[in-house]
Amino acid sequence: MDDEPRELPAALAALHEAADRAGFTMSCEARTGALLAALAAARPGGRLLELGTGVGEGTAWLLEGMDEKASLVTVELDGALQAVARGQFAEDGRVSFVTADGGAWLTDYRGPLFDLVFADTWPGKFTHLDRALALVAPGGCYLIDDLLPQAGWPDGHQRAVDALLAELAARPDFRSVRLDWASGLLLAVRR
Repeated sequence: MDDEPRELPAALAALHEAADRAGFTMSCEARTGALLAALAAARPGGRLLELGTGVGEGTAWLLEGMDEKASLVTVELDGALQAVARGQFAEDGRVSFVTADGGAWLTDYRGPLFDLVFADTWPGKFTHLDRALALVAPGGCYLIDDLLPQAGWPDGHQRAVDALLAELAARPDFRSVRLDWASGLLLAVRR
């Protein structure tokens, strides 16, 4: 079975080119993006959170799946990278961009819970995990990627991945499934 997405966000090609020009290699993989769009579509009027905007490829997928009443908050430390996404989606009132350290943002955030949290950076995944999970609404989803070995992983990173997977599997407040697919995913649903 060919599992490559057939429907791509219109902005994806321009964002991919911008990522190449910036030397940014950690953009959302297309199959992960297609899953994000499907999860966003499953939440009409939903509140979504993306930790790690990058240049906005994951943002494009999320917006592709969202309806007009849904909203997305996307957080990125690197303002230059996020500026690409801001420029691409400046006219889309469904998305709010936050340029900040993801861990600090998670610590300080006091707003409503989210129907989908996509942690595509260290904060919310390898750091501040409890805080990210606390922001998932009942019945909401938490998705992480980049769990399969990749070139450029720092020494000892596999141990961090293994510890993260074990910690998530042991949580009674979430039901999770590991997906040996795309860059390696884990989807957890809050009970």
